[in-house]
Amino acid sequence: MQRLPGLDLLRAIAIVWVMLFHSWMVGGVGGPFQPIADCGWMGVDLFFVLSGYLIGRQLLEPLGRGEPLRFGAFYLRRAFRILPAFLAVLAIYVLFPAWREAPGLQPAWQFLTFTLNLLIDYRHNQAFSHAWSLCVEEHFYLLFPLLAWWLARRPSRTAVVVGAAGVVAAGLLLRGYASLHGRDWLESIYYPTWTRLDGLLAGVLLATIQTWQPAWWAAMQRRANLLAGAGLLLAAAAIWLFRDKTAFAASVFGFPLLSLGLALLVAAGAGSAGWPGRWRVPGAGWIAAASYSLYLSHKLAMHAVHELLQRWPVPHGLAAFAAYALAIAAAGALLHYAVERPFLRLRARLARAGSRGAIEAQPASA
Repeated sequence: MQRLPGLDLLRAIAIVWVMLFHSWMVGGVGGPFQPIADCGWMGVDLFFVLSGYLIGRQLLEPLGRGEPLRFGAFYLRRAFRILPAFLAVLAIYVLFPAWREAPGLQPAWQFLTFTLNLLIDYRHNQAFSHAWSLCVEEHFYLLFPLLAWWLARRPSRTAVVVGAAGVVAAGLLLRGYASLHGRDWLESIYYPTWTRLDGLLAGVLLATIQTWQPAWWAAMQRRANLLAGAGLLLAAAAIWLFRDKTAFAASVFGFPLLSLGLALLVAAGAGSAGWPGRWRVPGAGWIAAASYSLYLSHKLAMHAVHELLQRWPVPHGLAAFAAYALAIAAAGALLHYAVERPFLRLRARLARAGSRGAIEAQPASA
C-alpha cells in the first residue's frame, strides 16, 4: 500500500505525543508544553484510528474487487510486522530487571498471549505497561478479518450501520457501568479491549466508505480542509471533556468523541486535497516509519537517561530534554534497523516467492 504523507504526519504526531505524555516518568516537560503532554495518551487513540483505516483498507479493498480474503497471508504479514521487535523488547524487560522503568512486571505469558490489558495489576506492575495497546490491536487483527469476510458475503449498508452502532453502544454501557460502580479507571475503562474499540471502529468506517462508497469518499476529499477543521474542534472538545478523565461524562462519552475528531483528521490526511495531506514536515516520514520501534523502546531509553542524569546532572533543562530525545531516537533507530526492518524485508521476500509460486502453479489456459 502506497505511503501517504498526510498519514505519516499524523503517525509522527501520535508517537511524539505519546512520548511527551510518558515524560511524567522523568518529571515532565514543564512550561507551556505541559498541557499538551498531559493529553499525550490520546496519541494512542490516533494510532487506533490509523490502524483501523489502514488495516480496513488492506482487507476490504480486495473484497471490494471480488477477490477472496487470504487469512493466512494477512496473519503472516501481521506476525512479521508486530512480533520480532515486540519479542526483542520483551526479552530485555524479562532478562534485565534493572533496565525497567518500574520494578514490577506482569508475567511474561500475559505479554506473549496479548492478554496484558485484560489482567494487568497496574498499581504493582507498571513496567512495559504501554504494551496494552498492542493487545488491543492484536485482538482487532484476529477478529476483524472474520467480520469483514462475513459482511462481504452479503454486503449491506444496514448491517454496517447496525454493527457500528452496536459497538459504540456496548462501549458506552460498559464504561458507564464501570464508572458508576467505582471500578478502577485504568483497569476497567482505559485498558480493556471491549471499552477501547471506538478508534479502531472509526478507522474501519473510513475504509468502508472509501471501498464501498467511492462517491462519498470523493466528496469528503473535496472538503478535506473542512473535515480537518471539524476534526480539530471535536478533538479540542474531547480534550476539554477529559479535564477530569475519570469523571462519568469523560469516561463514557469522551472516547467516541475523540475518535470521531481524530477520524476526520485521518480522512483529511488520506488524500492530497487538504492541508493535512500537503503539509511536509522534515523528519516526519522517518519518525512515522520508526514509530513502532520508538513506541516499544522509549520508556527504556527514558529510564536509562534518567538514571545517568541522577548521577551526572546537567546544568540546564534544555540539555536534559535533548539527552532524552537523542536517547529515545537512538534506541528506536537501533530496534528499527536491527530488528524491525530486516524482518519486514524477509516478509517481502517471502511474499514475492509466494506470488511466483502461485503463478507457476496455475494451469495453462488459452
